[in-house]
Amino acid sequence: MLELDCGLEFDPARAEEDFFPVLPAKPAVCLIEMRAQNGEPLLIRTQDLRRRLQRILGPPDPASKRLNLRELARGIRYRLTGSKLEQTLTYYTHAKQIFPKRYRALMRLRTPAVLKVSLRNAYPRCYVTRHIPVDETGSPTAGAYYGPFPSRKTASAFAEKALDFFKVRRCQIKIRRDPAFPGCIYSEMRMCLAPCFAGCSKEEYDAEVHRLVQFLDTSGNSLRATIEEDRERASEDLDFERAASLHKRVEKLDDVLRLQPELARRVQDLNAVILQRTAEEQSIGVFGVHSGRLAEPFFLRFGEIASQPRSAERIFKDYLEDHTGRTQVLGAVAQDPGSSAPETSETQDETPSATLTAASSTVSNAALSAAALREQLGEHLGLISRWFYSNPREGEIFFREKDWPYRKILRACSRLLNPKTAEPAEGHTPAQSGGPPM
Repeated sequence: MLELDCGLEFDPARAEEDFFPVLPAKPAVCLIEMRAQNGEPLLIRTQDLRRRLQRILGPPDPASKRLNLRELARGIRYRLTGSKLEQTLTYYTHAKQIFPKRYRALMRLRTPAVLKVSLRNAYPRCYVTRHIPVDETGSPTAGAYYGPFPSRKTASAFAEKALDFFKVRRCQIKIRRDPAFPGCIYSEMRMCLAPCFAGCSKEEYDAEVHRLVQFLDTSGNSLRATIEEDRERASEDLDFERAASLHKRVEKLDDVLRLQPELARRVQDLNAVILQRTAEEQSIGVFGVHSGRLAEPFFLRFGEIASQPRSAERIFKDYLEDHTGRTQVLGAVAQDPGSSAPETSETQDETPSATLTAASSTVSNAALSAAALREQLGEHLGLISRWFYSNPREGEIFFREKDWPYRKILRACSRLLNPKTAEPAEGHTPAQSGGPPM
């Protein structure tokens, strides 16, 4: 879908008459192809395509050391982009195909920080990690993962505050359940059930871990409901001192939950849709997120809806709900486990149409190895995190809770198409102000 759908041949002798004047001065992703068979293409992203190419392909300045490809380039392929997210994802899709060994370094792309509850451990603990192993289906294994967070520091701060409500261990020592062991500082402060010196049974510790997992799964609502029930019961029993103490505990919990971004949730439950303006008039880019992975986007052209048998809501439903078992994942390239396509002249010398088809190819999870799926999940979480925590943030995002909020999504499309006249709906926070819509 994110194809480089425009192209021009480059002739240095006629560039000033036939090449530069027809280039749009708009944001774009551009691939500069070389004349030499073994010449490596140059993939760039820019906010002004014409100006950037005039610098790269214009007459060279003998006194300048700036890169100039005027005598080497044979043509360009490019795509106009209407938002930073579309530009980033277009660059990612093509960089992964053209430079499979170094696209992550080119984009400075890494897996974001997440919280892990290591459920396979006999005595689990909660800690920050950037490593998310997956099985052959692409589902995270060896624990429950929550995120992504904007940084390791933010994830650690939230975990430290949240764990104050639970007596789950925080130390990294090997649990021997030795009564002679003195225990760690957390057990001395009664902030841990102390399984290290058999201070609790295995069943008691498992129950405490289950409370923690429920807390993270429900964004704190499970613990809040329990405390509020205890507070109401204390008030009915006229135990106002205990009720006041529980009320302070609720306030402390609210302070902790403010540290948790709305994006941070169990990775398998990270289902959302991101809406962006596009370079086309009366068109919206729709980017689905399914279990933490970006799906191939589609572009909803409102000018064409009147001639279609389906309504806009029906189109959204077909896109967001028709992904079971055959999700078209953004930028996925099927390859053997542990191998990557070499950057050879054969790949670079393909015809433009073949190059575009390969660059935008998508495959289902079943065609990828576990290593490729792990890499894919980390990259997509990184791309989503980079957009969500950017400031200012363009576009809007809606999360799936029990169902997709289709009416809110359609109203958001109207706001994006008419930014000067549309007003935010009551109780709605536009993405540009730093907060996602509710």
